Order: sequence, then C-alpha cells, then structure tokens
Amino acid sequence: MFTIALFEPGIPPNTGNAMRLAANTGADLALIEPLGFEMTDTRLKRAGLDYREIATTTVYPNLDAFLDIVGDRRVLAFSTRGKTRYDRIEYRLDDVLLFGPETRGLPDELLDSLPAEQRARIPMASNSRSINLANSISIALFEAWRQHDFA
Repeated sequence: MFTIALFEPGIPPNTGNAMRLAANTGADLALIEPLGFEMTDTRLKRAGLDYREIATTTVYPNLDAFLDIVGDRRVLAFSTRGKTRYDRIEYRLDDVLLFGPETRGLPDELLDSLPAEQRARIPMASNSRSINLANSISIALFEAWRQHDFA
C-alpha cells in the first residue's frame, strides 16, 4: 500500500490528520525528523483522535535513513514547484507520497534530485500560495487509491 511521508512536519494537527487519513486508507505514515513537535503533543493527539494506535507510523531520524528503507520504491514529491499534475501520474500501490513542511515545502535540492515526472503538483488558483498539508495529502492519496479501485 502507499506510504505518506512527511519531511520535517511542523504543525501537530496536520500530522494528526495525516495519521487519521493513513489509518482510514491503509496507508503507512512516515515522519522524517526533525519534527516541530513531540509525538505526545496534545494537539497531535486531538487531531489523530484514537487513530494513532491504528495507523502504522514510523519516525525516521533523517531523510537518508528513510530513503535507505524505501529502497527502489518510487518517491513522488508533492510541491507547488512540481512539474507533473498529480492526476496525470499512474500511481503504483507501493509509491511513496512525499510532502514537505507546511511553512517552506520540500527543499530545492531534494526536488532537483528527482526526475520531473516524480515532482507532482496540485493545481491552484494563480494567486494562491499553497493548499493545507492535510488537504494536499488527501487529494493525492485518494487519487492514487482511486486508480487502484480503492483496493
């Protein structure tokens, strides 16, 4: 199944919502440190409700440690600077959907290390800055899952 990966997430409720989404879709959740909160944060617990015990969540000390585990699975990096529209990707069940921190997104060097077709974007109105992280994850994950008939 898909893996939702959050690179250096900073807002506890967004991570809690991602945890809840992972639990309800069967996706795994990977959190790549440093985190902008403690896993015991009350706001994280409130957003994740009782899903923390259901969601498969793993914390990695850094991006390299995470990528070592990922191996040759395809990583799709979601960014306002992405090249490929998210709905034009043919998703694989073992894809990693990578999202950056809410305040700055994924670093350019990380995006540049991936082929253009693996740098995804979600269309927005021209004067918009970005879509909320939890909403972006939902949009991408449900399109990927839909393509596999919600298997």
